[in-house]
Amino acid sequence: MVSRVAMTALGVDCSLGGRAWRWRGGNMDMAAGAAGLQDDIISQLLLARGVAREDIARHSNPTLREFLPDPSAFRDMDVAAERLAQAILTSEKITIYGDYDVDGATSSALLVRLVKALGHSADFYIPDRLLEGYGPSAEALVRLAANGSSLIVTVDCGAMAHDALAQAHAAGVDVIVVDHHKCSAQLPVATALVNPNRLDESDLAAAHGHLAAVGVAFLLAIATLRTLRHRGFFETRAEPDLFALLDLVALGTVADVAALHGLNRAMVAQGLKVMARRENTGMAALIDASRLNRAPTCSDLGFALGPRINAGGRVGESTLGVRLLTTEDPEEARAIATQLSALNEERRAIEAAVQEAAEAQLDAQHNRAVIVAAGYDWHPGVIGIVAGRLKEKTGKPALVIALGADGNGLGKGSGRSITGVDLGAAIIGAREQGLLVAGGGHAMAAGLTIESDKLSHLADWLDDRLGSAVASATANQEMLVDIGLAPGGLTPELVETLERAGPFGVGWPGPRVAVGPIRVLKADIVGKDHVRVIARGNDGASFKAVAFRAAESELGQTLLHGSRNRALWLVGRAKIDDWASKRQAELHIEDAAWADNATRA
Repeated sequence: MVSRVAMTALGVDCSLGGRAWRWRGGNMDMAAGAAGLQDDIISQLLLARGVAREDIARHSNPTLREFLPDPSAFRDMDVAAERLAQAILTSEKITIYGDYDVDGATSSALLVRLVKALGHSADFYIPDRLLEGYGPSAEALVRLAANGSSLIVTVDCGAMAHDALAQAHAAGVDVIVVDHHKCSAQLPVATALVNPNRLDESDLAAAHGHLAAVGVAFLLAIATLRTLRHRGFFETRAEPDLFALLDLVALGTVADVAALHGLNRAMVAQGLKVMARRENTGMAALIDASRLNRAPTCSDLGFALGPRINAGGRVGESTLGVRLLTTEDPEEARAIATQLSALNEERRAIEAAVQEAAEAQLDAQHNRAVIVAAGYDWHPGVIGIVAGRLKEKTGKPALVIALGADGNGLGKGSGRSITGVDLGAAIIGAREQGLLVAGGGHAMAAGLTIESDKLSHLADWLDDRLGSAVASATANQEMLVDIGLAPGGLTPELVETLERAGPFGVGWPGPRVAVGPIRVLKADIVGKDHVRVIARGNDGASFKAVAFRAAESELGQTLLHGSRNRALWLVGRAKIDDWASKRQAELHIEDAAWADNATRA
């Protein structure tokens, strides 16, 4: 990777959002004819994302061949593969124990489908969010062992389940942990613990600490097939096509907001191709229930498919996601997908109520480095989403805690962080300091259990622990811009070109396009607080744009009331309007700046 010095973009030093605009790479003001533009747009986007010039070809079309590591580089991977292979060869009873979110559901489905493709079968167990909480419980593990399971594979959980795994070991059941969450120095007792975020992991494996659990599960699948191959298992049967499982990897990776660079980006890129073939009956039903009339994009995984799978674990039945993604029955798949869509609508209503109550607590916390909102009767199934909303609104890490959620006076919390602030490590530290009953996570997200009388102590401790990191991350906030365009340049063809540098997500940001100068012809509010705009440029071209959840912000108020007589630059993501009768490009606005105060640079 290489670094590139940021230059002021379009002369904007202070936008309506209070940010300076900087070119992510070099000057890409195409409207003014950027001088020295040596590369095509795709190459410029890759260079701006840290790709070395000699490595552009590899990143232009990310494949597993180029980015897949040897699974044996991960500690305990060979042990895990040997144990899983042995269970398949000897027809042992296997149970996959997954988390109730999308990463857990896709990881569970991947291993269930793998075992089935190898001529065996595996049960699955997904805990109830409200009744059992996150992670493997001792009671559930011991019960599964008593019911005949001799091998349990936990996915997307288990890295910090010391007590539960100790009791499972005492009950005589083997447990393989497949996880990606932060680990403590002392690992729980397990037959194997595969996790790139182990503190004792090799440099090569640790470099893949951004993998979601489903990515780690996919590596275990590769290692298991290799083990079975060495044992001659495939001398009389065909090997299953592991690439067919990449649609599950793509969905889990994107929905878990894992960084989309390196191996993750390659798996998602290839997984989207698999998803377009609609070979997974449940995935196809999920796409249809999401009302997509085209092949899903990376954005669809995060905003359409993922929330529906999550809805089962948040406000419905936790097993629905795995059942959907493993069924071969089209009728069952349609019924589950329809049920998940209905639960997702219910989740939206619950989320809105909790968000309103949580936002009412923000004024009292404007000096906090980390927002900590807590309340009774808040549904634990939506607190993670609301934490993300508070993070977006404040620009700070946020924790949202549902008090009394388990009926014994404890609070269940979920947190979301900002780039540069490792919230998961801080939560583990708070647990080690005795401030939490339980807690863990990764850099961008965390979960916890807390006694209500320790809330203020936790908030103070987090301020001390993370204050400097938050201050550094939020200082001199910048809006990184990839391309500047006149409105006539905002075309479907441009959007398609930009998408070729994808898939985009955390760690591999989607291209941000500045369009202008423009004047607002019409602006109104749609939905609850989205601002819809029709804008026209000096070149005579007009286009549609929308600023989501912006009606009450300075940006939204300017678009609605204060921009009729002054020219603006708008910046955001260029998208295809799938709902228009005529295929056209639109802009999803993130910020704006007065054009008459800016000088092109």
